[in-house]
Amino acid sequence: MLLAVSSFSVPFGLAQAPPPPPPAAAPVSDEPSDDRILGVIPNFLTIEDPQLKVVPLTVKQKFGLFAKETFDPFTVAASAGGAALSQIDNDAPKYGRGAGPYGQRFGAAVADVTTQNFFSDAMLASLLHEDPRYFRRGPEFGVWSRVGYALSRVVVTRTDAGKRSFNYSGILGMAMGIGLSNAYYPDSSVNGEEVGARFGTSLMASALGNLLPEFWPDFHERFFHRKPRAPNGPPPAPAPAPGG
Repeated sequence: MLLAVSSFSVPFGLAQAPPPPPPAAAPVSDEPSDDRILGVIPNFLTIEDPQLKVVPLTVKQKFGLFAKETFDPFTVAASAGGAALSQIDNDAPKYGRGAGPYGQRFGAAVADVTTQNFFSDAMLASLLHEDPRYFRRGPEFGVWSRVGYALSRVVVTRTDAGKRSFNYSGILGMAMGIGLSNAYYPDSSVNGEEVGARFGTSLMASALGNLLPEFWPDFHERFFHRKPRAPNGPPPAPAPAPGG
């Protein structure tokens, strides 16, 4: 009996609890960012660090980002400036000259931005499960590779599952916004040529607009001698205490 007890005591004595699993990488925060380029231009839809693990946005967060970007004071001011430039030469939409037509141009500019952002970043991005944010390629790649990547994001996007996809929400949302603008543009600005020109201009502006968030962190780090905190990312670790 003593031998039997001894033979069972060995495996029980050697049994150990399994090692704990390695800690999972902390996902990047999905809270809206307050980052601004040059301290003024909204940069709420940019993920600066391509190495960060990103949490998919909920429908509520997509609508929140749409509202945060669209109704930002800079966006409204940009619409006012665009309306003023259009007013100078009576460009499309051709409302005419004077204070009244300028007010119409300004209202149309705000409506254009609002509808296109709503259809692209909120409604269609939610329905099609696409991520409206811009994911930087980063300084690990060459300049021309990054330029091509930034320009191509107007037709290529990322799904909520993290896969690459055609940017249906961006292209269709842009087209729907331009189509809706025909309801409030003057008749002289509603024709095939004008609509095609507006779509081409919006497409080009969207593509070129990706260059700024792609390269801004590089300029910021070089000329301001510090790297900006990545939007939606964790805050930098505090510096160690002297003598620690």
